[in-house]
Amino acid sequence: MPDVSDPHADRDREIERFWSEARRRGKLESLLPGYFGAAPITVVVPPAWSFGADADQADRLLALVLEGTKTATASAFEDYTDDDPVPERGSLGILLDGAGHPRALIATTEVSVVPFDEVDEEHAYAEGEGDRTLRQWRVDHEEFFTAVDPLGRGFRRDMPVVLEHFTVLYRH
Repeated sequence: MPDVSDPHADRDREIERFWSEARRRGKLESLLPGYFGAAPITVVVPPAWSFGADADQADRLLALVLEGTKTATASAFEDYTDDDPVPERGSLGILLDGAGHPRALIATTEVSVVPFDEVDEEHAYAEGEGDRTLRQWRVDHEEFFTAVDPLGRGFRRDMPVVLEHFTVLYRH
């Protein structure tokens, strides 16, 4: 019988290797004294995900992160669940490219939840997309939140939006 490799297992192993390297190079393990024993940061792999709705968008947005242009993101608050909670300050995440390969480790530095209409120019600029204006951010994000609506709630101007700022700790 041929040995058929599970693609998810291969991806999981690649993410675990990336996490091991990112922890070491980012000196994350040195943040806690050794007398505490094994810290969760050394054994729990952060969630791995990509920006956008498809591979091309994931690659385009990842490129903005890697070049330092994109330092923030926005997501629909209502899409979060108990199993996938709203990020908190200090949360770690592994960014994947469009093919599902780990490329960067990020840490959330700030999180707020505001109505769509209250997102400000500063946040739009930090997202680094398009011409970086609030006008363009609103056009692009209304389109995105309308097209990517897993719960079918529909876009609303007063819908709560999670605004997340982050920093890159390690890039591959």
